[in-house]
Amino acid sequence: MDIALSLLVLTCIALLLGAFVLWQREGYRRQAVLMLVLAVVMAINVLIWTLPTSDGDSLVNAAQEERAPE
Repeated sequence: MDIALSLLVLTCIALLLGAFVLWQREGYRRQAVLMLVLAVVMAINVLIWTLPTSDGDSLVNAAQEERAPE
């Protein structure tokens, strides 16, 4: 799960940088906006998984505790 969240954050950063570059070019504004929307959705997804619940535990920790022992 940690690898997936790390990849989500790195992809979010890459999308933000790519949207900034596309925003500078003429004719690519729609793609830049779509990249920004996707980056926001991914960031919200990461926040949902990492923010603590009312019990003080995050969904990531709960998911890791439910895994079968190796």
